[in-house]
Amino acid sequence: MNLMTQKLLAFLLVISPIQDILGQPQANGNSKYLSFPFTENHWTPRSTNVSFTDYKSRKVVKSSNEDAFEIILNDFDFSTGTIEFDVELKGRGFPGIVFHLDETTGHSETYYLRYFGKLDPRSRTTMQYAAVMDGVNLWDITDDYQAAARLIENEWNHIKLVIASHQMKVFVNDMNRAALHVPVLEGLKKTGKISLNGNVIYSNFSISPDKIDGVSSDAGFDPTYNDPNYMRTWQIQKPIDFPTGIDPMQQVDNSPVATINPTYFDGSKPWYRVKAKHRAMVNLTEEFGKTREGQRRLAWLKTTITTEKEMEKLLRMGFSDEVWVFINGQPLHQNKNYYGSPGMKEPRGRCTIANTAFNVPLRQGENELLIGVSNYFFGWGLIARWEDASGLQY
Repeated sequence: MNLMTQKLLAFLLVISPIQDILGQPQANGNSKYLSFPFTENHWTPRSTNVSFTDYKSRKVVKSSNEDAFEIILNDFDFSTGTIEFDVELKGRGFPGIVFHLDETTGHSETYYLRYFGKLDPRSRTTMQYAAVMDGVNLWDITDDYQAAARLIENEWNHIKLVIASHQMKVFVNDMNRAALHVPVLEGLKKTGKISLNGNVIYSNFSISPDKIDGVSSDAGFDPTYNDPNYMRTWQIQKPIDFPTGIDPMQQVDNSPVATINPTYFDGSKPWYRVKAKHRAMVNLTEEFGKTREGQRRLAWLKTTITTEKEMEKLLRMGFSDEVWVFINGQPLHQNKNYYGSPGMKEPRGRCTIANTAFNVPLRQGENELLIGVSNYFFGWGLIARWEDASGLQY
């Protein structure tokens, strides 16, 4: 071995550990456990207010001002496993993690905390999981995936997400009992990037790929599965532009009767079949993508209900954001579910079967139920359930 080779080997022995520390995930003695310190070697800022610094003897990331920041994990695609991190609450907002992120389509899944003042360990809105489709956070049509937890101010909160192929459990400070159980992950991607966001302080971020600690990889139970009263199969048209302030119904001249404005409904346009998925939800964001900011769209759904005799049945409905219901061509019901307005439906403007209920008069034989649903704000969808479906075919 000549002198030049000896010097090269010595140099590599010195620099290799440095490269491991600065440029590679730290395995901490376990190949299944990867630590990602908060440095620019591991994370890329997605906002201009990202500060990688030291805090309480830790490597952390936080906002350099009072605004939320965003960072994305470099060169790592996550599918299943355990993600852990510590977070100290700092400013009001919705700090959280995005995973299975596909930057091309805008599809991902997210878990976040809500921090707006005094913490209540029994508040069901402390945290939420939601799918993100075409860049739209579907929080308003995933009310089921909220939960309470005991969060601590001015101290570290330890968060652990155990993510299997179709389910997720989230542990918050108490590692013995999951604070949130998501029986069906509703995102459209099963692998992708990871990002963090919010006006908080993060530290100790790690991933254990494929470690799911007994969480089933199969989809969990759907609470609507055994209930035949839900309406799950519809015909649907592609949405149309629907300017703000417009109503699809119009008055008939010299008559108290109202009818559908043909400008906003054309029954001769193509219809196609759509089925409700988990939670009996027809997810219109999944069908049609994002409604662009400042715009409003209207989609029509219809189905046929057959009865052996004339009757009246109570129909319960969840919707977002507006709904118009017609039976056999006649207007029957209309309603609005605008989040943040005095008239928003319980629970606080979210789409659930508790939003509204009304009686549907049905004649003997076939009846056409036609429903218009509009959207301008976040996700949109429809759920419909007969209080008593006996005597009905649909």
